[in-house]
Amino acid sequence: MTSSFSAVWLRGDARALSFLPDRFRHPDARAEAVAAAASRTVSPVLLDVLVARNARLAPSPARERNLELLSRPGTVAVVTGQQMGLFLGPLFTLYKAAAAITAARALSKETGRPCVPVFWLQTEDHDLPEVDHCFIPRPTGGPLRVALDVPDAAASRVPIAHRHLGPGVTAALATLRAELGEEPHAHEHLALLERAYRPEATLAEAFTEVLSHVFAEEGLVFLDPRDARLAPLAAPVHRRAILEAEAISTALAARVRALTDAGFSEQVHIRPGSPLGFFSPDGVDGPRYRLDPAGPDTWSLVGHPEGHTVTTAELLGWLEREPLRFTTSALLRPLLQDTWLPTAAYVGGPGEVAYFAQLAPLYAHAGLPMPLIVPRARFRVLDDRTRRWLGKLGLQPDEVGTPREELLTRLAARDATQPLESPEALEARLFGAFAAELDRLNDSMLALDATLQDALQRTRGTVRVAVSRLTGRYARALARRDGVAAERVDRLRTYLTPNGEPQERVLAMPSFACRIGTRALTQQVLDACVPFSGDLRDLTP
Repeated sequence: MTSSFSAVWLRGDARALSFLPDRFRHPDARAEAVAAAASRTVSPVLLDVLVARNARLAPSPARERNLELLSRPGTVAVVTGQQMGLFLGPLFTLYKAAAAITAARALSKETGRPCVPVFWLQTEDHDLPEVDHCFIPRPTGGPLRVALDVPDAAASRVPIAHRHLGPGVTAALATLRAELGEEPHAHEHLALLERAYRPEATLAEAFTEVLSHVFAEEGLVFLDPRDARLAPLAAPVHRRAILEAEAISTALAARVRALTDAGFSEQVHIRPGSPLGFFSPDGVDGPRYRLDPAGPDTWSLVGHPEGHTVTTAELLGWLEREPLRFTTSALLRPLLQDTWLPTAAYVGGPGEVAYFAQLAPLYAHAGLPMPLIVPRARFRVLDDRTRRWLGKLGLQPDEVGTPREELLTRLAARDATQPLESPEALEARLFGAFAAELDRLNDSMLALDATLQDALQRTRGTVRVAVSRLTGRYARALARRDGVAAERVDRLRTYLTPNGEPQERVLAMPSFACRIGTRALTQQVLDACVPFSGDLRDLTP
């Protein structure tokens, strides 16, 4: 059985630490990472692009100061990033950005060096079904999926940077207003979304406009790798990925085998001999394809409808003429990021932590130091409504994740006028008494007739099945006993464990911002962030 790398790593397990040391926990290691990053500078081209792109965003004197700091030698960056989810996607987008900001502040205070938070916009990604929707909680019926309803979403291979929202966003906004319009701060938050999420805008433009507004006071800087002016800066990384694909994939595959042997699952599959990038044969805004070896200096485009192939010479020619045709994968993106930026730390979620456990050979191959890997902040919002429901049921938040029937049974047994036996205790008592009596009779019956052995076993099995059926019906009766409790449990599960997942991985910001206020929610998240801690914390606005 394989283990979650991130969970084991956060516990400080030696197996995980052998692949990814927890340097983020140790002040000396943090200082070393900052000193190493401070020896690198931001190129003038990248700086010019950052200044021009960020000038289009929500006004922010703090962002202007951070951009000026990035122009100075010795400044370092704390980087995070995320896919362009609809209406900012799951809550953890907010938490990642806040964690990067607080980590940058902490590193600057510890070391005395300027440290700037940077949000890497994952505009190269093409997985539209992962980002074309969000979920908002409802009192009944489970979370509501609000989506763009793009017909070709599943088949799309076009980078998100080139995907316009289209008319579906108008309907999605109308759904939000219908569901949330009566909340105390709905007007302010929904107006922000409606200004940004226009049919003619791209997913990336709308996402960036909203997130830049949310963190304008903190000066969060945004970097979009799909800017054409940056493509030549990415070309050396892609050239190495193509020309040294065999050596890189061999080293990474050996790392995956070591992780697997240690009991961890493979987070990102390594394709033997393949470059860690994508190529768009039809142009910069066309579909992108992985490359697989198809013979000496020849590559097949994986998934291309015509089975297209391309030679190494052709790829290098395109890389020289139009480098924006090349995009990174999940494993190559960190290398590009840390080639461009003086990255002291990267704030990542569980999946990204597992990526970096695989990446040490790639960084070593490129001759780059790996930054500190810092777990993102983890929160669970317990608003007044949720706290009220918990209080009425006498539950703690962690108990809500208990399987539904088990939780309802426990509540029914606890709240009964006369204490009721649990189904498990009832089954043990009924069958235990019978089994004990059968065991007592066993020797005397066998002494009388040895052929009774099979009959005794069949009787034992028949009675066990019958008792299990009886206690199953008893459990269901207990669970149905209190319909009010069941309704409250379902409401709590929608808010705290929607679709059986942690709240932060499913529910989106709008429902909470409309209830609490955009800035109030953001400030509470920032205030609750503890630098360099991956612990789950409750927010109680």
